[in-house]
Amino acid sequence: MGFLLHWAIVACALWVATVMVDGVVVRSVPTLLIAALVLGLVNALVRPVLTLVTLPLTIITLGLFYLVVNGLAFGLAAAVVPGFEVAGLGSAVLGALLVGVVSWVLGAIFNRRS
Repeated sequence: MGFLLHWAIVACALWVATVMVDGVVVRSVPTLLIAALVLGLVNALVRPVLTLVTLPLTIITLGLFYLVVNGLAFGLAAAVVPGFEVAGLGSAVLGALLVGVVSWVLGAIFNRRS
């Protein structure tokens, strides 16, 4: 049940990002659900590798480069899923940041009720 709840939370957060960030587009609800799944997989498998590879740059920039790493992971998920489009790195960074914040808030709300 936890996986389905997390998947639904990420899908809702991704929908919020499509509404609030001009450069993030999801063409349909099935695409939104697939994009949320792929985003979770990219965050679990690819982002840790990117984080490790870019660790020196992240340390030099006092952690700010981690926003770029999140944006790259977000853009990679968009590149893999047809119908999920990101206009550029700026939109990807804003989209990833918004998805992270909204997921955190919704996760806190639903974990409190459980």
